[in-house]
Order: sequence, then structure tokens, then C-alpha cells
Amino acid sequence: MLVQAFWLLFFYLLGLGVSLLIGGIIPGSVLGMVLLFIALALGWLKAERVSRIAELLIDNMVLFFLPAAVGLVTSVGLISANLVAILVAAAVSTVLIVAAVAVTQQRMEIRKRKRKIKAAGHETR
Repeated sequence: MLVQAFWLLFFYLLGLGVSLLIGGIIPGSVLGMVLLFIALALGWLKAERVSRIAELLIDNMVLFFLPAAVGLVTSVGLISANLVAILVAAAVSTVLIVAAVAVTQQRMEIRKRKRKIKAAGHETR
């Protein structure tokens, strides 16, 4: 489990380093997750190398959100003063995410159909 934690920490720190190099435009933790995803997708890192620690973190995710929830409770005045802006931002970002997912799904379906057609063409020869 310690080796698995090392890999997560490695990609987190790698993301922080890249974030510093690009001027902090994207948070290091986000870049670390993207780099970890790329390493997993390309097979540079096997999922088994991080699966147990990932399951442990997911199983205890509620504990990681407690400090954020407490922070929200202590900021009720600030939140209520900016409620309209927060709701507009949440609605707009939700619509943008749904649109991005829809476009991505459509493109993946088109690519899948093209591959099937291409594979069927090779089988008939």
C-alpha cells in the first residue's frame, strides 16, 4: 500500500511542478490527476499499482469533504450576499458540462461506427 501511495504522491508532486512551470494557470493537483490518467491510459502505470489506495481514498471520501462543509457553514453571510452569482455560475457551468459531454459522446459514437465499418470492410476481403 505504501508503494501505491508513492505513485499518487509522485503524480501530485509532478503536477505541482508542471503548474509552477506554467505559472500556476492550472492547479497542480488537477495536472497531477491528468498526468496520472495519461500514465494509466497509455499503460505506463498499471491500474493494479494504485487500485488499493484509490479504493481506500474513495471509501473515505466523506471525511475529506468535512472541512469544506464546515467552511461553508462559517461563511453563510458571504454565501448569502453572493447567492445569485453563485447560482448563475453553477447553472452556466452545468449547462457547459452537459454540452461538452454530449459533444464528446457524439464524436465517440461516430468514431466507433467508422471503426466498425472499416473492420467490416476488411473482413469481406
